[in-house]
Amino acid sequence: MAAETTSSPPKNEDTPQGFAFGLTAYFLWGFLPLYLKAVAHIPSLEVLANRAIWSVPVAGIVLLLLRRTDDLKTAVKNPRMLGMACVTAAIISVNWGIYVWAVASGHALDAALGYFINPLFSIFLAAVILKERLGRTQVVAICLAAVAVVILTVDAGGLPWVSIGLSVTWGFYALFRKTLPIGPNQGFFLEVLLISIPCIPYVIWLEASGQGHLLNATGWDTFILMAAGVVTAGPLMIYANGAKLLRLSTIGIMQYIAPTMIFLFAVFAFHEPLSQVKLVAFAFIWAGLVVYTWPMLQQARGR
Repeated sequence: MAAETTSSPPKNEDTPQGFAFGLTAYFLWGFLPLYLKAVAHIPSLEVLANRAIWSVPVAGIVLLLLRRTDDLKTAVKNPRMLGMACVTAAIISVNWGIYVWAVASGHALDAALGYFINPLFSIFLAAVILKERLGRTQVVAICLAAVAVVILTVDAGGLPWVSIGLSVTWGFYALFRKTLPIGPNQGFFLEVLLISIPCIPYVIWLEASGQGHLLNATGWDTFILMAAGVVTAGPLMIYANGAKLLRLSTIGIMQYIAPTMIFLFAVFAFHEPLSQVKLVAFAFIWAGLVVYTWPMLQQARGR
């Protein structure tokens, strides 16, 4: 991974290294459902706990290699920064929990829909909370996403909670994460460290009571739960380093890679039913994303 630097701000341009990091991170996120299916026989809360616990050593080693531990010490000593880290840690925990449960219980399509909606929800948040002005195409894109949610709600007789939950939690996580004045790698380490505080005694209790899968089951379960650290921390920290070397518009286009892969896995690998109503809802979301992305594509083409 590229070492972080504080000597000068990164230039607003795409670099080959940034492009490689970005593609690697989004493709790894796209393959994550395969891992979650492999641990589907393990309770979602136990998987979530192990994701946090085993991410701590992975993220810690990266910080040591990059020699970026000083910022972390400053954050721990600052009550405001520590409080904000607790908020982002809580939000990302909910997001992880919903995603783990969704894939394990046969709702990967709903998860894909949630992550397709997310960019449009983030625009909505920016307008409502940050008072950013919306362009005409952004308003149209948000309206198309809203129509998709209404269609799914009417068809199911209730809100599509998985899709909305993933979109809302990730949107707020990204929003609050911007207010945390600490590097992405240090911030991630602090978050998983905080999440691990309740998770460690929970996993110990599971193992002691014979309900856990880390030590009281097969060697495969032990290996795959410990691998959760690399699976979780790897893509995020690769992305964190790549994002500094890419234009925001390039990242905006790349972010559709993962939900597209989730959608394809759900339909062709997990054989989840794709009803006509759900397909129509996806069509509205995709139309909204085209409207939202088109100006970015034109800008990139002009360069």
